[in-house]
Amino acid sequence: MENYTIIIFILAIIIGLSAFADKAKIPFPILLVIVGVAIGFIPTMNEIEINPEIIFLIFLPPLLYDASFNISPIDFKTNIHTIGTLSISLVFLTAMGIAVVARFIIPGMTWPLSFVLGSILSATDAVAAISITKGLKLSHKTVTILEGESLINDASALVAYRFAVAAVMGSSFYLWKATLQFVLLLGGGFFVGFVMAKILAFILNRVHKNVNVTISFMLLMPFVTYMIAEKLHVSGVIAVVFLGLAIARFSNKILPEPLKNSSKGLWDLIIFLLNGLIFILIGLNFRYVLKDIHNDMILPYIGYAFIITFVALLIRMGRIFLQKINLQKAFQNSKGKRKVSENALLDFGNSIILSWSGMRGIVSLAIALGLPKVLKDGSPFPERNAIIFISVAAVLITIIGQGLSLPWLVRKINSLKKKKSIWRNKTSTNPSQDHLIKSLV
Repeated sequence: MENYTIIIFILAIIIGLSAFADKAKIPFPILLVIVGVAIGFIPTMNEIEINPEIIFLIFLPPLLYDASFNISPIDFKTNIHTIGTLSISLVFLTAMGIAVVARFIIPGMTWPLSFVLGSILSATDAVAAISITKGLKLSHKTVTILEGESLINDASALVAYRFAVAAVMGSSFYLWKATLQFVLLLGGGFFVGFVMAKILAFILNRVHKNVNVTISFMLLMPFVTYMIAEKLHVSGVIAVVFLGLAIARFSNKILPEPLKNSSKGLWDLIIFLLNGLIFILIGLNFRYVLKDIHNDMILPYIGYAFIITFVALLIRMGRIFLQKINLQKAFQNSKGKRKVSENALLDFGNSIILSWSGMRGIVSLAIALGLPKVLKDGSPFPERNAIIFISVAAVLITIIGQGLSLPWLVRKINSLKKKKSIWRNKTSTNPSQDHLIKSLV
């Protein structure tokens, strides 16, 4: 009963802080995280234990479904190369990069343990980035890539995490086996999502005149799809994403506009509350993670978290700018048969914003807290408290540090683009000046 009271109290805080954040011009997620940390240190505050399975079941399906439902299939297809690069190859590259750094700077870290830490922090949380930059006039391309990345990268991170934990538990690692399992997880997820989308389309086609029944089915199906996929040991994340993409196209054809508006209003409220709970829970859990760490190790672990965050940022920035160059080359070398659309090209501003938007969030927190407590032989999981603390610290650093500076960065880049556009218009009206500039370049 006490936990339910605390949750109601937290929901009231979320609603109140939302109004305050608008007036104070502070990004809502950051304010929630900071308040969550503060509430967590109230002496009379009871610990709220986060069950990772509940996090994945309650939070992930609706958030993924909403993002995939609202993303444009055309824009998703246009930017699929960049989305695939960030959500698959960058995830594994980040996991390896963090593992190498952790292995050499953190005492007691073996290679398997280092890869566990790397896999926990390998996936970014676009929910944080989109929530923080809401209303800052991000380009449609940037939003599409961030949302598209978040739809797939959780699946990649979970695969890396499973194999890293299995290695710590004593299982042998085989690259071909990991690759095969990854393909089967994704392929199985697509299949389950396809089947469930067909079932939901069949139902909606017959009940769409009944508003309550239609909305109820659309609310329920993401959870059902996720559970079925996980029971079949395939990717529930991919299944829900495919369901959302398929139903978005279907709903545009048969659902009347009033029904869409009613459904959207309800979804917006649900997503608002879930996002609020996510960020305040991230802050709340810092105190409870902190109690398992020896006082002498708190500052060193926070230092390691800063270094790991910086390394992850450098890896992300390097991969995004390499992608920018590769897209430009592919576009220029296509010789009439352009495999890369001009709309898919990245400019400097897109690349910087995408790089700085690589914040970690609830998935990293959930899989960190889901680490096994004991090995197969009954001995404690080595360095478990250290891995959890460093992971939570890195999540807080990215959300608060990068989050506070991201709005400023977006405004700065938009301002530079505006000045550049004005300058181009001025030079284009003066042919001789334009010719001189071109000759100098």
